[in-house]
Amino acid sequence: MNSLNKILMIIFALFFLIPVSYGQTAKEIIDKADKKMQGNSSKSEMTMRIVRPDWTREIGIKGWALDKEYSLMLITSPARDKGSAFLKRESEIWNWQPSIDRVIKLPPSMMMQSWMGSDFTNDDLVKESSIVRDYKHTLEGDTTINDRDAWKIVLIPYEDAAVVWGKIEAYISKEDYLQLLFRYYDEDDFLVNTMILSDIKEIGGRVIPTHLEVIPAENPDHKTEIIYKSIDFDIDLKTNFFSIQNMKRVR
Repeated sequence: MNSLNKILMIIFALFFLIPVSYGQTAKEIIDKADKKMQGNSSKSEMTMRIVRPDWTREIGIKGWALDKEYSLMLITSPARDKGSAFLKRESEIWNWQPSIDRVIKLPPSMMMQSWMGSDFTNDDLVKESSIVRDYKHTLEGDTTINDRDAWKIVLIPYEDAAVVWGKIEAYISKEDYLQLLFRYYDEDDFLVNTMILSDIKEIGGRVIPTHLEVIPAENPDHKTEIIYKSIDFDIDLKTNFFSIQNMKRVR
């Protein structure tokens, strides 16, 4: 084989075998996708549907978020849970339970516990950890998810990061940085949850997935869905909105 053929073979291999990220790092791809889904601030209304083999339960939720440090979630239905709220303010997470007139501070040990009886954890809903800041990102290849060309990116937590997952696999669409699929693993590399994002459409002036579905690996006949009804991005929110006092009175 002459030198020219060797060079052509190397170019061919590089072009077809190495994931093409258009000059971006894996972290930049994750950051763009995360910002597209979250915005700098937001207000949303959603329905959470918990599906089990013998029953289904729906919970109405209003949510407010500012950057990565502040979020407030208010339960609007059913009647027995209406008025309960969850507040994240920097590193502190609080729960207001109006039925017993009590505010509870959630310790880090509760982050992996079920949120409202769903397949989401407390960490999933209040986003104590950051997929951008707390993990090392590696571009592992190209794939197709629901007919969309996508990057596969593996996230491994930094040793000093306060996170609950041992590894995350993220699948991000190449064309428009949509979050399409996440797989969450424990510290022993066993799959725990799969999150599927679908029903992509314009909402709040952005084209994003509006349907999230979490399926636990141990109980594949269980699932929890979140369906976004409305989202307003980049709204005027200040940090003082995210206070314990406001958590008790927000509607």
